[in-house]
Amino acid sequence: MSTQRALWFVASKAKAKATKKTSPQQGGTIYIHCHVKPGASKQREGVTCITDEAVEICVAAQAKEGEANKSVVKVLSEALNIPKSNLEITQGLKSRAKTIAVAAPGSWLGGNGGEEEECLERVKAYLTKATEP
Repeated sequence: MSTQRALWFVASKAKAKATKKTSPQQGGTIYIHCHVKPGASKQREGVTCITDEAVEICVAAQAKEGEANKSVVKVLSEALNIPKSNLEITQGLKSRAKTIAVAAPGSWLGGNGGEEEECLERVKAYLTKATEP
């Protein structure tokens, strides 16, 4: 039985300084475990399935010279409606199984203390919408 989660949230420290990848308004990072299928037809490109273990993504680009990785970032950027600069592949650069860090925009966070649940539900909703034809 696998204990891998498809989505999880890591809260940022309140006094963290802004870096190139983050801004002071961000409240955390969402990690998405993905299974990528490179070389798919252009019509199948996108988020295809969301399971408890992973988000399945088909990309038309081949897995050569990082082209598929760039396509994965582009597909997730469009699905989540955020800039590509907010996404970073943290694990699996040379594998079909990837972990992608999403810098949660400040607009995804509420002020009522339920940041983790709100962010995860928002990401799930965006990804579910992206699977629909």
